Amino acid sequence: MKTIISSGVSALGLAALVLSWVPLVHCAVGVPTADSIATEDGALKIVPINHATLALEWKDRTIYVDPVGGAKVFQGLPKPDLILVTDIHGDHFSNETLAELVGPNTKLLCPAAVADQMTPDLRKSATILTNGQTGELAGIKIEAIPMYNLTPERLKFHNKGRGNGYVVTLGGKRIYLSGDTEDIPEMLALKDIDVAFVCMNLPYTMTVEQAARAVRAFKPRVVYPYHYRGSDVNKFKELVGTDAVIEVRLREWYPKAPSR
Repeated sequence: MKTIISSGVSALGLAALVLSWVPLVHCAVGVPTADSIATEDGALKIVPINHATLALEWKDRTIYVDPVGGAKVFQGLPKPDLILVTDIHGDHFSNETLAELVGPNTKLLCPAAVADQMTPDLRKSATILTNGQTGELAGIKIEAIPMYNLTPERLKFHNKGRGNGYVVTLGGKRIYLSGDTEDIPEMLALKDIDVAFVCMNLPYTMTVEQAARAVRAFKPRVVYPYHYRGSDVNKFKELVGTDAVIEVRLREWYPKAPSR
């Protein structure tokens, strides 16, 4: 297990309430439709998978974020060069799925709390990044951004310092992955974000109102609501509005299973 050391604030305690989560994932029925973002060096392809899970493809690099549901969910996609895991909960982290996806050349990045729950084989290949640190894996710059709850009744779900959001730089574009969080000061202080994936669901993260206020504060050029089960993403888009010149892209993160 490797730890990246870089300048930045140190993480706080990793003690947490470990809840039992059952992720809802779809069976693979073909590669989901990819979006495209132009970069300084080729197109960035964005592939929504399910809930908190997605793939990013740029040039010869493929990144999986919070892969769960087994390798079958990723059929038709390139093998991952880099896997990012944000938190310990079952809709973000699965030892079984990682074991199926991690190959000899796959880089695996996660917070310490996730590494502590990995199998010994996975733990050996994991690189740890804590809140405020930066690193580079597979030729890709990654910054670890805090993710945590603020509202008193939600503090038990995600404590500060345990999980990571990430900012990934690809082709000069800065992509923010919020992980499970509320509208924390560290999110509001983000600068020069080109693409943002922002969560919104109760009781675990934040309301659409919180998410919209946060997005209007840090002003990404494009925002995708994700991890939004049970939330009104059309209301989110309405609240973000058009005056801030933020493009809200609504995509299907909860595809229905095919009828038999």
